[in-house]
Amino acid sequence: MEQNYRFCYQENQFWGDCVPCTPAVFNNAIDDAMTAWKIDMRQKVEKAIQNGAALDNFIKMPEFEDFCMKKQNDKNFTSLPHAMQLLQWATSLKSSLPCFIFGVKDFVLVEKTDKDGKPVLDKKGKPILIHRRKLEGIEHLSGEFMFDADKLVIDPQEIYERTLVPGFPWKVNLAHKTSSGHGLRLVCETRPELGNIADNQICLARNLNLMGMTGSTGKPVVDDSCIDATRISYCPRREDIYFIDEQHLFNF
Repeated sequence: MEQNYRFCYQENQFWGDCVPCTPAVFNNAIDDAMTAWKIDMRQKVEKAIQNGAALDNFIKMPEFEDFCMKKQNDKNFTSLPHAMQLLQWATSLKSSLPCFIFGVKDFVLVEKTDKDGKPVLDKKGKPILIHRRKLEGIEHLSGEFMFDADKLVIDPQEIYERTLVPGFPWKVNLAHKTSSGHGLRLVCETRPELGNIADNQICLARNLNLMGMTGSTGKPVVDDSCIDATRISYCPRREDIYFIDEQHLFNF
């Protein structure tokens, strides 16, 4: 496996080891047919519901039926109209995408535990160790930070193109449209002289003229939850990537 890496990869946001994300791991994820299918299906479902289109084709899909089977004992779910159930399915498709943790290079090793908090043992009876995605478990930061602008009422590419203006004061290593189709994600080099991740995000938002801008829900488009270095970034499709500098994305 290639040794150059700068940030972590987690196969699923809810469990699993946070492993080094090499260029090979990254490219396999963005080129994976399942990644493309999940993003495409999420957008189709949400668009159909928004436009008041017929939902029969989605309701009959085996993947949606399997999702409903898992929810059959959830009365709050089973009592919902099909449109609301489909929206929950669409959200689950997003949540099951592979994840990148751009802000962290390494997490410390800890014992893997089961749902009751007991150590999980291997065949020899020894505790299994994993790199768990926790704020207190950060061993090394990556020197990169993630920035999100969500629910944009304009084309995300238009915001990205503001980074191409001569003299733009940020080094962008990755820019892509998010899985909703209405958001922009940037991965940039941190500027320590400005302060912490939150300070960097505020300055970047100002340089992008996004401070005070509201999205389709009436809320600010800048996602302040990304101030957490362990925040996950859902994998995009390759076709949704506007720009990537692999040399700097994966190397200090």
